[in-house]
Amino acid sequence: MGVEVIYSDDDIVVINKPPGISAHGGEAVRGPTVADFLLEKFPEIKDVGDPSTGSEQVNLRPGIVHRLDKNTSGVMVAARNQKSFLALKEMFQNRRVEKIYWAIACGKFKEREGVINLPIGRLINDPRKRGVDITGRERRKIRGEREAMTEFKVLRQGEVFALVEVRPKTGRMHQIRVHLSAIHHPVACDTVYGGKKVCCPSKTGRQLLHAASLVFSYPEGRKLNFEANPPEDFTLAAEAIL
Repeated sequence: MGVEVIYSDDDIVVINKPPGISAHGGEAVRGPTVADFLLEKFPEIKDVGDPSTGSEQVNLRPGIVHRLDKNTSGVMVAARNQKSFLALKEMFQNRRVEKIYWAIACGKFKEREGVINLPIGRLINDPRKRGVDITGRERRKIRGEREAMTEFKVLRQGEVFALVEVRPKTGRMHQIRVHLSAIHHPVACDTVYGGKKVCCPSKTGRQLLHAASLVFSYPEGRKLNFEANPPEDFTLAAEAIL
């Protein structure tokens, strides 16, 4: 499966998720998942999580407190017992986890850093996707808008691509992909939010987005910082930027 364990103790396990693997199962999910890997390596987590995440027979999200998109790689943390699950869930919900992503984005940025503060809602004509109301005239296209804020800093850029450090301050679905697309710098190879002709430096077949690090305290007062190296497709794309 290619999942790498970065760290584990009695309370948590931290992994580097490769692209192409879903966090957990569901009606539309095919193939092995991170949840499958965790259950195999840490079988005690089978009953860890919210009762609402599965049926009486199956817990679809054992130990999982946050997710990465199927084709996004990088750091994920999971809980090995109910106490740590509840504590981690509370930290993510109350924005006490620092998340840093790297993205290969399209185009040349005029501003080397900035903040994208645009509410994100569900597209009415395609509930699987998310969108923003940039002009104030698109209320009929999205619904259920919620506050969303993303900080970004350009680390390196050429004429066509840029390597960008991204820090989401909220945790909306597809937030980074939606926000970068909204400022006309979609994540490279992201055909969902960048369109069929989105820039793409390789034939990777997935958006070039990587969860580089997570920082949080658990237990309280013990600061933990976990980092994950990006996969080869991302590294090669980043090295190609002048």
